[in-house]
Amino acid sequence: MIAYRRLNHQRIAPAARLEEPEEVVRHLGAVQAQDYHQAMWAIGSRTQGATLADVERAIEEGRIVLSWPMRGTIHAVPSEELRLLLKLSASRRLTQDKRRMEQLELTDAIVERCGLLMENALRGGGRITRDALMQLFEAEGVRTDGQRGYHIIWRLAQSGRICLGPKDGKRQTFVLAEEWLPADAGEWDRSEALGRLAVRFFAGHGPATVQDLAWWAGLTLTEAREAAEAAAGELTLLRVGDREYWEAGGLPGESGTAEEEDSGSSVFLLAGFDEMLLGYRDREAVLPDEVAPYVAPGNNGIFMPTVAIGGRIAGIWKRTVKPKRIDVEFKLSVPQAEWEELLVREARRYCDFMGLPLGEATFRALGE
Repeated sequence: MIAYRRLNHQRIAPAARLEEPEEVVRHLGAVQAQDYHQAMWAIGSRTQGATLADVERAIEEGRIVLSWPMRGTIHAVPSEELRLLLKLSASRRLTQDKRRMEQLELTDAIVERCGLLMENALRGGGRITRDALMQLFEAEGVRTDGQRGYHIIWRLAQSGRICLGPKDGKRQTFVLAEEWLPADAGEWDRSEALGRLAVRFFAGHGPATVQDLAWWAGLTLTEAREAAEAAAGELTLLRVGDREYWEAGGLPGESGTAEEEDSGSSVFLLAGFDEMLLGYRDREAVLPDEVAPYVAPGNNGIFMPTVAIGGRIAGIWKRTVKPKRIDVEFKLSVPQAEWEELLVREARRYCDFMGLPLGEATFRALGE
């Protein structure tokens, strides 16, 4: 039941998919995006038929913005929500960052100096690539070796001064947040802001626990409980065994026993770092123990693109982009014969998103 309901709340199930890329991001609240291409597919796969160009156009036009609003990791978020997300979590992360600043021999004064340099360079709608930004800092005597340059950028993004802008060719750019983001909608009482965040999370990720909310948003467990309490009037409680799960809003798409069984035989190609996994602290409802080591090999924070069958992860997949086609390799924990036709169908859907035809589709057992 949990896996089926998540397929629908996450807008992965066909009948639950949305029209526009920004609708997906707004519904989920945020989409993990440290791997740019995977994030594009995570968004596109939840639409009725948006292409990579459509998702990137939403970024180019400022309807979706990329920054570091939660857990210190890049996410795609609705442009109108970035300030709110930063308000809820950035101050604690910046306070916790003191030790790392010392290790990198950085000070608030250095970061502020870089912020002023950047603002002077970008004022008036400018965009700048990361390499150019590093050169700007170096030219003014600020070292960017090691992780210093990246950390300066991260601090400036956490303080709400910059965010990622549209790509320049294959390179991402940075822009001034005050020029790029829509006008602030006004001040939010913290309790109201937490409640708003909880509703967004449980609508896009339910059924989920308060612990999942804390993990996803980078909140303390106390804050997550406060958020759930503030949103209590809009949440629905589900009890499964001794666990309490929450949802918000009605179940989109299909509903009912027959449809649930049909969804249980469905196949989906999920992005690496997909919210179906990364949106939860506890992933046992969708990730079998025997598959987990292949999804996150080396346990080093890298999550492979996955095959979901009936809402549970049943393998991984890999694409190879060639000049005139895309080859796809599947590695499955289940017999391939039963799922091959559906997997090829989903591979073609991915290739349509990319704008290239499907080439060769190969199948192997997981672990080979």
